[in-house]
Amino acid sequence: MKYKGIAVHYHLMLLPGMLLLLVFQIVPMLGIVIAFQDFIPARGVLGSEWVGLENFEYMLELDDSKQIFRNTVFIASMKIVCNIFFPVSFALLLHELVFVRVKRWIQTIVYLPHFLSWVILAGILTDMLSGNGLINQVVMLFREEPILFLGSNAWFPFVVVISDVWKDFGFNTIVFLAALTAINPSLYEAAEIDGASRFRKLFHITLPGIAPVVVLVATLSIGQILNAGFEQIFNLYNPIVYESGDIIDTWVYRVGLLDAQYGLATAVGTLKSLVGFILIVISYGLASKYANYRIF
Repeated sequence: MKYKGIAVHYHLMLLPGMLLLLVFQIVPMLGIVIAFQDFIPARGVLGSEWVGLENFEYMLELDDSKQIFRNTVFIASMKIVCNIFFPVSFALLLHELVFVRVKRWIQTIVYLPHFLSWVILAGILTDMLSGNGLINQVVMLFREEPILFLGSNAWFPFVVVISDVWKDFGFNTIVFLAALTAINPSLYEAAEIDGASRFRKLFHITLPGIAPVVVLVATLSIGQILNAGFEQIFNLYNPIVYESGDIIDTWVYRVGLLDAQYGLATAVGTLKSLVGFILIVISYGLASKYANYRIF
């Protein structure tokens, strides 16, 4: 009876969170029906005309839809790769530092941008990357004209990826630092006795020690391949770079809320959610197989 009472208390603690999940995540999913309608707000969901798969067919015929899917996959893929490579590299460098106080200061400094919103960071980046900004003042030491980083389709996707890495790589480093601290110190001591150099210890102890965590993070990131970062791109992009910077979420925002094509926007969002769900299932399967990670 005692254990049943404890279980009841735990379930009561979960209740507020479950109610919020139900109200803001589960119930809104009923709006998916709009994807199959010629939705008119004045008529509502029950009064709008049913059009079946017409919105999906129209979506697949649009050149814009193909472009936004390509942009989303490219930007999201680059973010996934860079947000693994740079945090791992930085964690390895911090791990090699002998001075603990210096290590803490560096970690705190690179960790701070994670707590700033993209509204603030977008303003900072806009000033830094403008024609007479700090970055272009350095660039103009080597060339005559400034680079339009936020007005060039060639540069904009890379600005998005680099700024995302700059914002979050300090936070992402924590995961890999935790994995490094879990490596048995006796392995390094045995390697030193055998005369192993620092690079040999890196390649034969450190990297194999964190490999399962890297594989886990990489496989779980597959499910985010269609999430390229709405808030970041929305605050940075402009009509000039729609060709290379427009992603699914920003396109759905413009088409659905600004152009009032609710059925089309819902169809695109529904397709994205379906593909994302399939990718999440695949990523958890891979994580279970290669990193022994299970949630059930």
